[in-house]
Amino acid sequence: MENNLDDRPEMQELFRNLKVKLPKLEELLINCGQGGYEDRVYRFYHQSFKVYALQDMTMEIVAILQSLAPEHPLNEWFMQIIREGTGKTFILQDNMNWLAATRPILEAFFHARYFLEIAVKYGKELEYPPQLLPSGWAAFLYLYNLR
Repeated sequence: MENNLDDRPEMQELFRNLKVKLPKLEELLINCGQGGYEDRVYRFYHQSFKVYALQDMTMEIVAILQSLAPEHPLNEWFMQIIREGTGKTFILQDNMNWLAATRPILEAFFHARYFLEIAVKYGKELEYPPQLLPSGWAAFLYLYNLR
């Protein structure tokens, strides 16, 4: 273990916060899957304004992810995807350009949900933050600019 332990203070804090908030992360992941996620993706294909509700779920995920390392800004690319896919209000003209109007909403949600899934997976599987990185954990570290 000691040879593979990432003992950087910021890594230890992130990992400690991940373990503490794991029950809340798991609950949020379950909520993402209970109708909300499935129904909202369906709404995209049904061309329903209800797809816009994914933005709330996305922002809830982003908030809890940020709370794991509040002193570290989240990855710039990730935040650009989030900005481009949130803060949108449905207008009738969106129906004329549905893909351009709504795909960023789905993209933002999918990226946020990916990192939530990774947080839960490695929060359960890892006993300490490793130096030898599984791909998912490495991606998670990129979220906090720690890789």
